[in-house]
Amino acid sequence: MDKLKVLLTTEGTYPFNQGGVSTWCDSLVQKMDEIEYIVYSVMMDPFITQKFSLPIQSDLIKMPLWGTEEPCEHLPAPFSLVYLKKKRTTNKVIRTRFLPLFHELIVHILSVEKNPLELGGVLLELHRFFQEYEYKVSFKSELTWSVFKKLVIEKANEKNFPISQPDVYGLIQSLGWVYRFLNILNTPVPRVHVTHASAAAFCGIPCVLSKLEHKTPFLLTEHGVYLREQYLSLGKRKLSSYLNTFLIRFIHSITTLNYEFADQVSPVCHYNTRWESRFGVPADKVEVIYNGVDKTIFTEAAPQKRENPTVVTVARIDPIKDIVTLMKAAAIVKEKIPHVKFIVYGSVSVPEYYEECMALCDTLQLKETFIFAGHTSNIEQAYHSGDVIALSSISEAFPYSVVEAMMTGKPVVTTDVGGIKEALGETGILIEPGNQAELARGLISLLINENLRAELGEKARKRALSYFTLGRVLEQHFKSYVKLALHSEIKEREKAKTSNRLYTREGKDKLPQACSKKSPDQNERQRLLAQKGYALMELGHVEQAIFHFRSAIEENPASPSVPVYLSEIAGMYDALGRSDQAMNEVERIKALLVLQHVSV
Repeated sequence: MDKLKVLLTTEGTYPFNQGGVSTWCDSLVQKMDEIEYIVYSVMMDPFITQKFSLPIQSDLIKMPLWGTEEPCEHLPAPFSLVYLKKKRTTNKVIRTRFLPLFHELIVHILSVEKNPLELGGVLLELHRFFQEYEYKVSFKSELTWSVFKKLVIEKANEKNFPISQPDVYGLIQSLGWVYRFLNILNTPVPRVHVTHASAAAFCGIPCVLSKLEHKTPFLLTEHGVYLREQYLSLGKRKLSSYLNTFLIRFIHSITTLNYEFADQVSPVCHYNTRWESRFGVPADKVEVIYNGVDKTIFTEAAPQKRENPTVVTVARIDPIKDIVTLMKAAAIVKEKIPHVKFIVYGSVSVPEYYEECMALCDTLQLKETFIFAGHTSNIEQAYHSGDVIALSSISEAFPYSVVEAMMTGKPVVTTDVGGIKEALGETGILIEPGNQAELARGLISLLINENLRAELGEKARKRALSYFTLGRVLEQHFKSYVKLALHSEIKEREKAKTSNRLYTREGKDKLPQACSKKSPDQNERQRLLAQKGYALMELGHVEQAIFHFRSAIEENPASPSVPVYLSEIAGMYDALGRSDQAMNEVERIKALLVLQHVSV
């Protein structure tokens, strides 16, 4: 059988940058042998060094936003094809075919109220247009510039449209963003069984196009909340009021587009579901899948007596990690425990912030106490080198650093942001972000109490083994892929059957007699049993729901719906904590997929 093909789309992360999202992507791509991944990477420029190697069976599509002269440079298209597309893209074509779509696009971007269904249709038509005509010629036309300038100025003059008047630089910059970010529309999207976006961002556009063009089911994972992160970063960009407004509305359009077209939205923690609910994502589309780590790599640390009590932080040097507050807490801890050591493992992502930290190190006289150890490839050993793990971030989703520390049996003191509380439970100390005194108190309480450290560390490891293992993550994603792919195929088959029935009733053709006769109604009985299973599952009657799904399977074991019902049973066993039985069902699904070919 052909493997399930999944298009995994990323933005500014895998396989070109380190970080939590890249770690998550690499785990899926490297460990899920049952899946054939095509990685579609939206990257800053084509000159970035690839940090992660992909398996032989995986393909990579590079989509650089900047650093190219021609928007087709990343495509394997021959010069002759590009030349012919340029020749075809006349002023008449731009005026009659491109500008109406471009006008609709800009109206959608500028509007406060979003209509993602209409926007999806516009993006699909533009995508089709660029298969035939040339991207750069269309966008760089004087006709396009005139329409854009006129439309933006008209909108800025409307009383009920709160957008500031742009200057010429602002107009050029904002049109440049549209030109660069939407080069994604100029890139062919391969046919797969499932698409999977790693953020509700521009990298979700290929998934939306595939959904509209091929009815491909779309899984959306949210590590952070993309729109919220963009709001937080706007203040640092020092843009004009117009550019701030344009950019955030552009991003808002793309975020709502992702939410609208995704068949399953899987945030990495329940904390993020507040935002998804706010943007109208139905609760039945949301399925939280926590991050997990490999328990064979992050092993339990052996007890160790150290000359210097040691606090370890694994985080990049970035304002969002609030290393400054950690340093101020270190100064307070040092007053109580003079021989304490603080070690930060992580690369410098914002050089100016690193310089600020180094200056503060001098001011607080922490040169012998606070050590910036840089990036390490041996993360497990980094956790083992500390007595306590600290995280001082002002914003997080569901950070790997907390779960990794828990898996090694280390007690954690961390800010209560994002989904950290969901990870830590009662096994560590949560403090208010930005509060160095509270952070210091939490660290001191653990550094001076070996028994408390051991007790919390043991509880943390047990919790990590129960909820946050890599095996659990892979199992949940596999079930999601199978369920989405087979639900999609079943819908298409049902649609085809309905079309055939209509075709016969209208007398346009006559199906063979054997097909027109009613067969024993196995399918209908199976469907009714499964419906009862779903109803009981919604009501919380799990054991009865499992019984009805089993009955549905027995009614017609050859049905293509069987893997879907097995995935529901596996999910219920998982929720009951019966992980062995859940894994048995997953293995049955894998075996069935060998027999049932899922066609692309």
